[in-house]
Amino acid sequence: MRVRRLGWAGVEAEAAGERVVIDHVQDLSPLFTGWRPGEGLAAPSGRAAAALVTHLHRDHTDAAALARALAPGAPVLRPAPGPGDQTDNAATLAAERELALHLPDVEVVEAWSTREVGPFRLTAVPAVDGLGDPQLNWVVQADGQRVFHGGDTMFHGHWWRIARRFAPFDAVFLPANGAVVDAPHLQPPSPVPAVMDPGQAAAAAEILDARHAVPMHYEAEQPDKVAGYVEAADPEEEFRARAGGRASVPALGRWLDLAV
Repeated sequence: MRVRRLGWAGVEAEAAGERVVIDHVQDLSPLFTGWRPGEGLAAPSGRAAAALVTHLHRDHTDAAALARALAPGAPVLRPAPGPGDQTDNAATLAAERELALHLPDVEVVEAWSTREVGPFRLTAVPAVDGLGDPQLNWVVQADGQRVFHGGDTMFHGHWWRIARRFAPFDAVFLPANGAVVDAPHLQPPSPVPAVMDPGQAAAAAEILDARHAVPMHYEAEQPDKVAGYVEAADPEEEFRARAGGRASVPALGRWLDLAV
């Protein structure tokens, strides 16, 4: 199996000539106020046999991009809708509407459930969302190798269960920008990061026994974010320092061959 970063939190995995995409987006304008299309994102290498969604924040779920990227009949696997009213679900409503428009036949899955798609074994695992919305993380297995995708989870107590079931991992893609969020529907705001910071991501990589630990969920090419979203100063450099020899930062769109 080989894998590559598609930008922000997007990842593509390929095995036996087939591919899956995880949190693939092509429009980040809901998060980046000065969005410059074509910068900081790569397109999938071909039609995907499945799309995996960690959660329905608009910077992780782009229904129009998924519709273009998927082969006919390819499943879209996602977590459950959020409970509560429109205020509770303010951060997921836009993506829910777009999924209903572009991809009405998505499949809701539960943590620890597994699907077989072509050469891939796809397992949803627990995650904790910093805004309180439903989130899953994903384990992708093929060709005897294992990959983990961390969406934009916080640090949590499920890491050891995931490690006992799947570690060691050949590659883990971990959010590392430590964003502190001040959103209108989350008041009073918390000073605690709503997603792992570089040190927490490095700790998760160690627990998961990662051969290649790849930081994600930061974007130097698109510096202007919406108000109330404040990231760590230099997530990539700090992650490299914290993760040591596990740290791997392949260039955007460049394949990382896990068989090597």
